[in-house]
Amino acid sequence: MIHPYLFWIGFHILIVCMLILDLKGFHRKSHVIRRKKALLLTLFWVAIALLFNLFVYYAIGKEAALQFFTGFLIEKSLSVDNLFVFLLVFSYFKIPAHFQHKVLFWGIIGAIFFRITLILLGVKFIQEFHWATAVLGLILLATGVKFAFQKEEEMHPEKNILVRVVRKFLPLSVRGGRGQFFVKIRGKWMMTTLFLVHLTIESSDVIFALDSIPAIFAVTTDPFIIYTSNIFAILGLRSLYFVLSGYFHKLRFFKYGLAAILVFIGAKMLLMRFYDMSLFLCLGVVIAILAATTTLSLLYPQRKKT
Repeated sequence: MIHPYLFWIGFHILIVCMLILDLKGFHRKSHVIRRKKALLLTLFWVAIALLFNLFVYYAIGKEAALQFFTGFLIEKSLSVDNLFVFLLVFSYFKIPAHFQHKVLFWGIIGAIFFRITLILLGVKFIQEFHWATAVLGLILLATGVKFAFQKEEEMHPEKNILVRVVRKFLPLSVRGGRGQFFVKIRGKWMMTTLFLVHLTIESSDVIFALDSIPAIFAVTTDPFIIYTSNIFAILGLRSLYFVLSGYFHKLRFFKYGLAAILVFIGAKMLLMRFYDMSLFLCLGVVIAILAATTTLSLLYPQRKKT
């Protein structure tokens, strides 16, 4: 289905308005975001996504609306692991809680530009090469298996390639700055630790996108649906982070649920030529996996290490 340019323009106007509201309305000043407020903001972003889903239903059709919702749910669930990386990065650099939202906000801006490029290239690749779906399926299958068995690794941001390259051109200020990315000292611009954290978060999102975006190609190859569901999934990541911070240790089995989703979607892509699974069944399996692993995590939480 070819969508009119008006859909793309209207969507980006909506996103810009939402980001301005978030920056100038919800978070005009740097402050610690309490869990109650974070929960309300999370529900707000989910509500906006569902309203857009309703628009897709009436403007494009029932099938597209189901694709959007399924893609949104998959991307949202897979993003939880990325939130854990955010926690490790902030802890490693000892970033105060009242500066964390600023880093995540500007990380969203970078993610939007990167995702539209990756999605358009992915769609073009699948359209040109029919075997690409099977290749992506194998990648997701391998990623899911690896994800299930990998152990927690220590955070070493200083080994990050992007961070190492930038530090060669921009000196790091020993001063923390007041929530600034750059400071001018003796007539010379220097980056702060906060900007270093931003680069680390941005690069981790790139890796996350390479794992998560291929998953939605099992649902649809429509670039508009893929892109919009992705953006809505990451828009609420910041508030979701503040909701879950302090509770990550309780999500004991959630990691295995995400791995199971990746394996399931990878298998679906591999079997597409032999069995075309309905979207309702695909959505049902994803919801069942999330419900089962979340319930098990709540019933048998992992104790904090002392």
